[in-house]
Amino acid sequence: MTSVSVTGFCKSYNSIKALDDVSFNVGKGELFGIIGPDGAGKTTLFRLLTTLLLPDSGSAMVEGIDVVKDYSAIRRIIGYMPGKFSLYQDLTVEENLNFFATVFNTTVKENYYLIEDIYKHIEPFRKRRAGKLSGGMKQKLALSCALIHKPEVLFLDEPTTGVDPVSRKEFWEMLLKLRKQGITIIVSTPYMDEAKLCDRIALMQNGKFLRIDTPDNITVSYPYRLWSVMCTDMHGLLADLRLCGHVRSSFSFGACYHVTMYAEVSADMLREYLVKKGYTDVQIIEISPTVEDCFMLMLREEQV
Repeated sequence: MTSVSVTGFCKSYNSIKALDDVSFNVGKGELFGIIGPDGAGKTTLFRLLTTLLLPDSGSAMVEGIDVVKDYSAIRRIIGYMPGKFSLYQDLTVEENLNFFATVFNTTVKENYYLIEDIYKHIEPFRKRRAGKLSGGMKQKLALSCALIHKPEVLFLDEPTTGVDPVSRKEFWEMLLKLRKQGITIIVSTPYMDEAKLCDRIALMQNGKFLRIDTPDNITVSYPYRLWSVMCTDMHGLLADLRLCGHVRSSFSFGACYHVTMYAEVSADMLREYLVKKGYTDVQIIEISPTVEDCFMLMLREEQV
């Protein structure tokens, strides 16, 4: 059963095309991730789906309701957590939660079971003003407020940006629990490591979806052998890798460089090249591709 259906969404700001013919479907109870860098169009897409903007063309249905023709009905069945903290900073945790419950003509008590696992982390600070909370606590409060009216679809726009690693992990654990309760979740993120937690992901760049598939299907379709390259002195290594005739592609990945080579090239041939360049303790290890590797390859192919 389809929960969200988008067909041919386009949106421009003057000469800038924020969304370019975006189409996709999300199943009921699915955790659907939209992965892409800043400026890819993720926030514009969320604002269209949550009735805060109108599309230039195209259509979308959320739980069978048209987002343009019946925006008031849409707002009753969705929860939206924008990227920027948008709660009342001068109200306490408790006051914010009660306020949003009242707006949707419900009570905290009525739907407490939905937020219990989340709220227990912030309940000790219920009398503290929202503006005085840490980044992770603010996100937990915002998620609680987005859930308090028992939405059928939850839209989360980069909910873990700027949050510490522990809070990021806790936040995604909460999302996985919410999915088990049948709530459809559409979440955007610039963090590629979060992609593997989604049922399906869309890779987005320049207002377009490059591909939609499961994380596993995306990574297993990577067409080349992939290598991790490190050495004692990393300064200048990337430039030399890109000048090497053996190397098809190379880019930075944490403390190492990820490299693909042409089919006839061996790791020993690349090692010999780097040693001649003066590098020592060269380590070249074959690795499995990540979603980020696949995304980088797609971007490279788009630019060719």
